[in-house]
Amino acid sequence: MFNTDMTRRGLVLGAAALALGACNNGIGSNGAAQIDARVEATQNFLFQRYPGTQDLASRASGVLYMPLITEAGFGIGGSYGRGALRIQGVTVDYYSATKGTIGFQIGAQQYAHALFFMTPEALEEFRRSSGWAASGEIRYATPDQGASIGKETTELDPVIALVFGQQGLIAGATLGGVKYTRIIP
Repeated sequence: MFNTDMTRRGLVLGAAALALGACNNGIGSNGAAQIDARVEATQNFLFQRYPGTQDLASRASGVLYMPLITEAGFGIGGSYGRGALRIQGVTVDYYSATKGTIGFQIGAQQYAHALFFMTPEALEEFRRSSGWAASGEIRYATPDQGASIGKETTELDPVIALVFGQQGLIAGATLGGVKYTRIIP
């Protein structure tokens, strides 16, 4: 007979994959040059729109810029994006960010984020790992908070994540995690 649970699951996974594919995320594109151009534009936008982030970046040991993350979900969801790690303003590596979620959710959105590695040890741990998973050790903030993040905050938090430029709508409550993996574009 026909298993309706498997059919629904396949439909949901297929729809999520199609939604992610439909959003122009640069997959299969010009590689490093396109990522670098997007990272440069994202950094400029962040510094111009939220001037305090420029000071934050100058104090960071390194910054991972993810210019475009595309996320979609309907029960089961996921997201993907590519970006670059910059140390003293120079790109040193490229990374992908992959996220899987499960729970009550529906919708799609795109956004950018930046991870500020505030200690050399946090940056080294990130670069040394074969796949680094974001966890509770990261302090998440909005750019408005980033404009006023003080010295005492950055001394306590080894990694600060700023999420900005959200477009689209996704709603719900989910469990999930983000994994960053070094790539060769």
